[in-house]
Amino acid sequence: MDSLTTLTSEAIAAGFHALSEPLRIQVLELLREQELCVCDLCATLGVTQSKLSFHLKTLKDAGLVRSRQEGRWIYYSLNVAQFLVLEEYLSDYRRLAKILPARPCENY
Repeated sequence: MDSLTTLTSEAIAAGFHALSEPLRIQVLELLREQELCVCDLCATLGVTQSKLSFHLKTLKDAGLVRSRQEGRWIYYSLNVAQFLVLEEYLSDYRRLAKILPARPCENY
């Protein structure tokens, strides 16, 4: 986990928390194809802008999406680099060949 030393446990938890809600997963799936504005996301998902804004903020706070403003519209896109960080974090567990059993506890 040397390359992740600057990644805090809070950032990792925020990333996985953001991935724990079905609506946020749907947003991410839509953003896989292209950058989208809030109005397009609301129309496609059938949700209000206020509900979607809450979920977009969670995704942004976790670093999974980026936003840019053009005129009065805000456009969202994936931040692929953050997905790679979470993927690398998980892949460290895959590399564990053998987990040693616990040492016997001593009576105190």
